[in-house]
Order: sequence, then structure tokens, then C-alpha cells
Amino acid sequence: MNKQKLREIIFGYRTKSGKTFDIILLWVILISVICVMLDSDKSIHQEYGGHLLTIEWIFTIFFTIEYALRIYCTSNTKKYIFSFMGIIDLLSILPTYLIGFYAPIGSLIDIRIMRLIRIFRIFKLSPYLRSGHTMQIALRSSRPKIIVFILSISLIVVILGTLMYIIEGQQNGFDNIPKSIYWAVVTLTTVGYGDVVPITTLGKTLAVFIMILGYAIIAVPTGIVTAEFSKNRNKSNQEKNQHQIIEKEEIKISKEEEILKKLNSLEKKIDQLK
Repeated sequence: MNKQKLREIIFGYRTKSGKTFDIILLWVILISVICVMLDSDKSIHQEYGGHLLTIEWIFTIFFTIEYALRIYCTSNTKKYIFSFMGIIDLLSILPTYLIGFYAPIGSLIDIRIMRLIRIFRIFKLSPYLRSGHTMQIALRSSRPKIIVFILSISLIVVILGTLMYIIEGQQNGFDNIPKSIYWAVVTLTTVGYGDVVPITTLGKTLAVFIMILGYAIIAVPTGIVTAEFSKNRNKSNQEKNQHQIIEKEEIKISKEEEILKKLNSLEKKIDQLK
């Protein structure tokens, strides 16, 4: 198999062979990650550790061959090796080899879970490519609004945290303003760890207000992104409709031109007969 064919299979996502390779790779990654998670359980590790290690070596050899082929057939070897996905590809196979040479670093084997990041390669497949592109456009369009929203929330949290520090004070667990801001963030996001709680009636009233405000705020970023999605979809539909109208007009014009040509041809034939 030549280098060009390998590149089409490994890096190509529009070809049938490239799509098949990406889907196989996706399933291999998922199964290998499941094995890593199962191996982290002590009881499963004690009973099936040997089998899981054998499976892990099979996956590691598979990923090593794939990594070597990517380096071999890529058009820019250095760019791939030092790219984000290139580093992830290397980190997905390195821990197993390191443990083989130096067992005490066994905790590093959990880095293998980073193989999961490689699933993002599926976004190269055409159905997901369009969806990913739509999401990217929507997020990029809504970025200024989201930044303003985050800055506004940060300001609100600082004000509410400072206010709670003034109301409750150090005697009720709100030792300083940063700790009070931490409490405000926890309460606003409706997490509520309960490590710091207001004691006074006014403090509890403020806490209730922050909780209600938190529920109202949660929907804001979702609404912003959804609105951008809807706007981009409507824009895309309009462009599609315009494109279809233009195509119909072009077909109509071409048909009219053909009819005119035939009429001219008939007129010439009639003139010749005369």
C-alpha cells in the first residue's frame, strides 16, 4: 500500500475507507477507555488484572502502529508530532511502555484515559462536521454576550459576598470577603455545600434571594446560545432557499436559451427551403 493511499485512509474523512477507519478507531478507543476504568476498581483488578493487562497491551500495540503510520504518511511530520492531537496520540500509548520499564510510576497509567479526547476525531465525519461547524459559529457569535454575562455575574457575586460579610460577620463563619464570595458563588449556582451558612434572619433572607436569582441566571447562557443557533439556522435556510431559487432561474434561462436556439435553427431551415 503506497503512502498516498494510507493518507487517504488515516487522515481522509470524505472517502469511504477513511470513514470506516475513523469508526473502527472510535470503537477501539471506547473499549480501551472502558478497560482502563474497570482496571481502576480494586476487586476487578485483583480478579481480572492479568486479562485486562493483556488487552491493554493489544490496544497499546494497535495505537502504536496507528501513531507510527500517522507520522509516516503525514505531509508535515513535525507539525503533526507537536500538534495537540499528536501529543494526545503519544500520551495514549506512553504510560504502558513506561510502566513496562519502570513499575513504580504505575499511577501514571491513568493518563490513558486521555484517549477519550481522541474521540473528537469523529467530528471529521461529514454529518458531525456540519453540526460541529454550526455549534462553532453559534458559540463564536454569542461570545461577546457570554463575556458580558460572566462579567456581570462576577460583579454580582462580589457585591453579594461583601454584603453577606457585612451582615453575618466573622462570628458566624464569614471570616473574610473572599470566603463570603465563595459562599455567594456556591449559593448562586445552587450547589450549597453547607460548610458556611448564614445565621441571622437578614442573612437567610439574602441567601433565599441569591438562590432564586441563581435559578433565573442558569437559563441565560442557554438562551443566548439557543438564540444564536436559531438565527444561524434561519440564515442558513434563507441562503439555501435563495440558492435553490437561483438554480431554478438558471435552469429556466438555460431552457429558454435552448428553445431560442431551436427556433433560430428552424427559421434558418425555413429560409433555406424558401
